[in-house]
Amino acid sequence: MVTIADVARHAGVSVSTVSYTLSGKRPISAETRKRIARSVAELGYRPNAKAQALASNRTNTLALMAPLRADNNVPVIMQFVAGIATAAREHDHDILLLTQGEGVEGVRRVRETALVDAVIVMDIEADDARLPVLRKMGLPAVLIGTTENAGGLVWVDLDFGRAAEACVDHLAGLGHRSILMLGSPSAVYERRSSYALAFAAGFESAVRRHGIDGRWCPSEPAYQAVSALVEQELARRPDTTALVVHNEGILGAVLGTLRRLDLRVPEDISVVALCPEQTAVNQVVELTGVAVPAEQIGRAAVEMVLRQVDGDGTAQTRLIAPQLTLRQSTAVRRA
Repeated sequence: MVTIADVARHAGVSVSTVSYTLSGKRPISAETRKRIARSVAELGYRPNAKAQALASNRTNTLALMAPLRADNNVPVIMQFVAGIATAAREHDHDILLLTQGEGVEGVRRVRETALVDAVIVMDIEADDARLPVLRKMGLPAVLIGTTENAGGLVWVDLDFGRAAEACVDHLAGLGHRSILMLGSPSAVYERRSSYALAFAAGFESAVRRHGIDGRWCPSEPAYQAVSALVEQELARRPDTTALVVHNEGILGAVLGTLRRLDLRVPEDISVVALCPEQTAVNQVVELTGVAVPAEQIGRAAVEMVLRQVDGDGTAQTRLIAPQLTLRQSTAVRRA
């Protein structure tokens, strides 16, 4: 069991300094408080009742729960992390990054150790067990993502449903009548991640509205799996003239497979993607698509959660409208 003496040795301070930091009975420099907070986190020390005293003081630290899963695109996740960290530093706050999928236990640990003033939560699921715990504990929090059981919590997100509709509307306007959507890995749908479900629902709604053929399927990240999937789907429906890709990690494999099949983009088949702008413009053909505004979302999350910490009750949910940018990968369907 980790003791207060262990924390003191790890932080390079006296036991009394740790005690005063936890109790708030004496002023401790911000740098020393941060060092002790890091030691508490790394060692897993649970100060129990003393945490309540520490919680009454500002730590100038925000927790960010950003699980790094094998089925998530880590570079995109890190864009969110970078945006949040930059915005936090502008407000003189540090970030305590929690990258393991600890779920409810992670929320409780952050609260009990009183290491942070608030928490920003990513990777929201449709039936996310963390949300009732966040409401019950009363820890200032902002979700990046939303779901039906997010009532009472503040959240910010891209409107993924409208993003999918924008992609389909653009392709339908160019005369495409058979569209295939390549989605996230199957594990993402099994986990019921809210962004993936919202995009799929938006796609289905848009193809129904236009009265065109539209179908979608999960896509795994391995190159060979992507290549086989694209070839199989195009053989099954050779009238397909457009692809919507909601999985930035497979874009290289998709475009490579189309080249192998002697399908030119956009002359033979149009491609639209939901991905970071940098990803879209770095392909062999610059892709028409909707950018993931990671920095904008991260900045908004920090501002919203700090308003809660300051006792400002005006923080509201925020749904960011998608912006479709036209590039070289889409064209009018050829007869």
